[in-house]
Amino acid sequence: MAVAQMQSGFLFFHSHKSTVSTETMKPMATLTTVPALGLSETFTRLKRQGKMAFIPYITAGDPDLSTTARALKVLDTCGADIIELGVPYSDPLLDGPVIQAAATRSLARGTTLNAIFAMLEDVVPQLSCPIALFTYYNPVLQRGTEKFMTAVKNVGVRGILVPDVPLEMTGNLRREASKNKIELVQLTTPTTPRDRMKAIVEASEGFVYLVSSVGVSGMRASVNPRVQTLLQDVKRVTSKPVAVGFGISKPEHVKQVAIWGADGVVVGSAIVRILGEAKSPEDGLKELEDFTKSLVSALS
Repeated sequence: MAVAQMQSGFLFFHSHKSTVSTETMKPMATLTTVPALGLSETFTRLKRQGKMAFIPYITAGDPDLSTTARALKVLDTCGADIIELGVPYSDPLLDGPVIQAAATRSLARGTTLNAIFAMLEDVVPQLSCPIALFTYYNPVLQRGTEKFMTAVKNVGVRGILVPDVPLEMTGNLRREASKNKIELVQLTTPTTPRDRMKAIVEASEGFVYLVSSVGVSGMRASVNPRVQTLLQDVKRVTSKPVAVGFGISKPEHVKQVAIWGADGVVVGSAIVRILGEAKSPEDGLKELEDFTKSLVSALS
């Protein structure tokens, strides 16, 4: 059975259908080595340096988890400040066709939540930037919020985004995230009413995620010109960093968002497509390196 709600321009969908397997996992030893900085601390450091955060997104398990682990290292080495790692889900209603296809491929290969956590447990200590997990609510619900957040903490992840849970329903998520020192990032959209935007911004931790356009994620020819005004509106009510995502896919997009005053930029579909459509994992990683360098150069 599923329940759907419209909230702030998004369709929020809660399904009890099993997606990513959440079979019982053997207890993991808590890592003693984790990135020195969390999300908010990373933005504070970058602000002191007069820099904007580059936040790439990839889907875990596409084309496979071994390549995901290598991609995380490539992104880190090439200058990522925070990396969003997507948990593949069978009903990714906010994602466009590129990320939907990546999730489908990942699930078809048998990617499980436990396998993702095991990969992160190994890779996170090798990274200099923090990881933020992007997951729909169903995998959290299947495992149980307390156990899920504990596992996230134990593998060294520093932040989490759960886009299909409306603000009013985030109480338990926020409590468990706070208990485990995980920053729960909230999203605001072009259609979010001003009073509600204020509440979302107040609740958000790490940074505020400003969705640049209405609809699903994906590559677009240009950045929505309303983003400049939306950024100003958000910044009038908070001193928290604001990162812009959805539709950012070219170096010129990154430059434009920087000029408008964003504190960070999220690039997803363009990167996911590189890894998913490459002739081989090696080709994909090489192209990922070149593309990432071009995006980071746009910020310098």
